[in-house]
Amino acid sequence: MSFFPGNDPQPGDTTAVDSIETLIIPRTSDVGGLQVRRALPTAKRRLVGPFIFFDRMGPAILRPTDALDVRPHPHIGLSTVTYLFDGNIRHRDSLGTEMVIRPGDVNLMTAGRGIVHSERSPEELRTQPLPISGLQTWLALPDHLEEIDPTFANTAAGELPVLREAGTEARVVMGTFHGAGSRVKQHAETLYVDIRLQPGGHIQIPADAAEERAIYTLDGSVEISGESFPADRLLAFRAGDEIVVSAPQGAHFMLFGGATMPSKRYVWWNFVSSSKERIEQAKEEWRSGRFDIVPGDEEEFIPLPEN
Repeated sequence: MSFFPGNDPQPGDTTAVDSIETLIIPRTSDVGGLQVRRALPTAKRRLVGPFIFFDRMGPAILRPTDALDVRPHPHIGLSTVTYLFDGNIRHRDSLGTEMVIRPGDVNLMTAGRGIVHSERSPEELRTQPLPISGLQTWLALPDHLEEIDPTFANTAAGELPVLREAGTEARVVMGTFHGAGSRVKQHAETLYVDIRLQPGGHIQIPADAAEERAIYTLDGSVEISGESFPADRLLAFRAGDEIVVSAPQGAHFMLFGGATMPSKRYVWWNFVSSSKERIEQAKEEWRSGRFDIVPGDEEEFIPLPEN
């Protein structure tokens, strides 16, 4: 997904819960005809572990004339993680990959020194209304891996471990949670878990689950230390605190985070780097056509933004 610059997400109201370090209200943008809520990055919180970008796509029903069409665009210095709850997206990239992303699958595209990709509603499905709901996140790469060769990997939904207890379901997308580990590759210590609580359910987020931890509530409201938080809020937790999340009426949320990045990261458009000079280089490479093309999607591209 392409990052269109605009106003930052907004910090929320002050919370009385000491263990919540930052509350972020996402801003809404249009990306390729789809409404998204962008929760990271923000001026007050750039990263949570390696997560430097957090987009909530939909939920929406797209008319055939409004199908998702994110034209080819470049990335460097990051991995994109696409995770759908509903709908399908055809991913094509400059490695020659063509893959229809389906609900529950994990698509991990590591840009490294540079990759180009497009994301579109599958052509064969455009004669009917198209549901779409999901997340796209970016993971900053560690300093020594920022320039690795680009790669792509798909992990099917059935390969992800699922923890179930009374009133609770936790699908481990990346990392390890409550002893269950995902096979999805990590370039830096990463935690990413899809959690659903039935009415009255609760779940413990241990202090050592990750150095930095946050949740984004997708549906319903969650309760922490007696305070309730509605959907579409990012709550970043204070390090070292055990957190218990409950949902009197039921809720669906993502837990995410990981180890603190050891150095600063810069973000400009679709480029992430520890070096401003490297971003300037990537801008010139895209402007002058030195990135690779996307086989099967060669006719269009997103121009470099002027600002």
